[in-house]
Amino acid sequence: MKIKLLGIQAFAYAFIMFCNVPVCAQQSSNESDAGGNLLDKVNLYIGTADDYGQMTPGATVPYSQIQVCPDSKPRQHPGYDYEVPVISGFSINRLSGVGGSGCGGNVSLMPDATGQDVRLLKHTERAYPGYYSVQLSNGVWFTATADRRMAVERFSFPDPSKAVLLLNPRSAFDKVFAADFQQKAPTMGQGMAECANTCGRGHYLLHYRLYTSTPFVLDTIPGGFKRLTFPELSAKYVEVRIVASTGLDNELDKMTEQMVWRTDFHTMTERAERQWERLLSTVEVEGGTEDQQTIFYTSLYRTFHSPFQVTDRTMTHYLGTDGKTHEAKDWTYYSSWSLWDTYRTKFPLITLLDAGHSGDIMQSLAQLYLTGKKDWSTNYECVPTVRTEHAIATLLDAYRQGISIPSLRDAYPGMVAEVKRLSLKSPDQCLEASGDFWALGQLAGELGMKEDAALWTKRGEEIFDSIWPKEFQHIDETYTKMKGNGLYQGTRWQYRWGAPMYLPRMIKLVGKEILAAQLQQFFREELYNQGNEPDIHVPFLFGRLGMPQLTGGIVRSLSTESITHRYGGNDAYPTPFVGCAFVNQPRGYCFEMDEDDGAMSAWYVFASIGMYPLIVGEAVYELFPPLFDKVTLHLGADRQTTVTIRTEGTKGQMVNGQWVNGKCKKVTWNGKSLPNFQIPVKELTKGGEMVFYF
Repeated sequence: MKIKLLGIQAFAYAFIMFCNVPVCAQQSSNESDAGGNLLDKVNLYIGTADDYGQMTPGATVPYSQIQVCPDSKPRQHPGYDYEVPVISGFSINRLSGVGGSGCGGNVSLMPDATGQDVRLLKHTERAYPGYYSVQLSNGVWFTATADRRMAVERFSFPDPSKAVLLLNPRSAFDKVFAADFQQKAPTMGQGMAECANTCGRGHYLLHYRLYTSTPFVLDTIPGGFKRLTFPELSAKYVEVRIVASTGLDNELDKMTEQMVWRTDFHTMTERAERQWERLLSTVEVEGGTEDQQTIFYTSLYRTFHSPFQVTDRTMTHYLGTDGKTHEAKDWTYYSSWSLWDTYRTKFPLITLLDAGHSGDIMQSLAQLYLTGKKDWSTNYECVPTVRTEHAIATLLDAYRQGISIPSLRDAYPGMVAEVKRLSLKSPDQCLEASGDFWALGQLAGELGMKEDAALWTKRGEEIFDSIWPKEFQHIDETYTKMKGNGLYQGTRWQYRWGAPMYLPRMIKLVGKEILAAQLQQFFREELYNQGNEPDIHVPFLFGRLGMPQLTGGIVRSLSTESITHRYGGNDAYPTPFVGCAFVNQPRGYCFEMDEDDGAMSAWYVFASIGMYPLIVGEAVYELFPPLFDKVTLHLGADRQTTVTIRTEGTKGQMVNGQWVNGKCKKVTWNGKSLPNFQIPVKELTKGGEMVFYF
């Protein structure tokens, strides 16, 4: 089984990361192919150190509300920091790189009598999709796996007679409003925690049961901790299984102790591995370097962390954002959203590669409009969550890709109410609102509402026309200032491209040749910010300005080379950060570059396979040469549709990440030229071969 295969690869990763040697994705000269176990190509430590990604190596399965991981002391936003060995305990949930104070960190367990100065022995640490293990400075070995709603944690004590676990019922990454834990049986306790959601917006309520493999004695010690001791322990380890609810009353009563223990630890780990293998195998890549393949499959892995499947155990009901119980007939309810970032890349990629789950995900998103949708978290969430802006574009994009969304028409009145309350106080809010009105107009058209389609389309154009000529048309010395004139997280240079659906209007105002020259200036003067989302689509604009051949070189440079980053998440750096934005090491992103719950990972996947959803909702991909020699996609709910993407005329012609024999001359789809370097997603999903010729 794969647990036994962890040693060599994990030790190699640990050695590289312990030395903290920067390795840009293109610097390894070793060619790699698609052979071998895809899980071996995932490095869960990428982006886990300091503020270089805010990711974690915790044990989880796809779309699971559980991610078991140590929490560093002091911690990073998601709890874990590779460079901080001291821990406060092992908690069961978190979001990946969402910023703020993070979210989750509940039900923390510490296998130590005092809980003071307990450290990870970093050379023993192992992380693998669905599995995590480490030895602590007190001699305890910790191993963990997970399923959709249960954390499985095993604590092996050097002296079983001194086995003890400290439970912190109030552990969380943000404010805790209420918490409790009580013993209900010799091997079972029950608890709850009501906590603030990300950035203090809204609440989530976690109910859970904690089961132990041997009876425990519970007492309360100073600091509010609960101490579990095990006087009858005969084995060398205590296994703890923490079952999380979805917020419904009495749901935990439906989970019997026999159900909790019916699958052993190793079988659960193998099951987790199979789930990850299934998703990773939707894409095969050939060529590139070992580091490039590792970063690629790690990015693909992180795309599928959320949203979380939170239908109850009978798969019939869920807790709505109105605090009421709702029925889910023949579909699974999902929650945990961070759409302000992920709508740009992650959800289009999930829809493309995991159509079987995308339908339920989109149905869940549409249901928010029926149960009380807010831009941020409500007070009735069952899991940590963030924001739900731009859901209209997300739903439109999936619908145009062929995803069935039964509640879409019912959700439409809620969408209308949503756009009517959009804020127009700052230039960036105006640009984003113009895009939301565009998406609503397009969706109304898809639903056969011609008058509404014209109305919302016109309103979007009016908002764009009211702000872009005034704020973004005429470039001056203020354009390089971060947050100038009230912008949220960017410069006027970065935000001027923020509504690509209105590029024809920009061309009409500025002129196509001038706008194209300004776009080239934007990259030539290093004004682009790979570390934040507002302009991550900009490298893919060239095709719409008649220069599709420029996209490939810029994207390859951003993906694989050391570049100059002048901006962080909230300000310009005092001294520019020079380095790779994507690196196979714990400091895996550029400084202050958030993962943003899979948004950046999905960007890297798109950048690697040679296509990008420039306008979310249009369901059209911009095309450019892939990072790899050959990419094979297995699409559809049954994975039976095959798309092959390859290059011709490039072999042996790559120097420092660039093709020395010039630009891509043309791209064909099933033998026919695509003059605009674009393809509708519905055409792509029919299957076929795409070839880039040099």
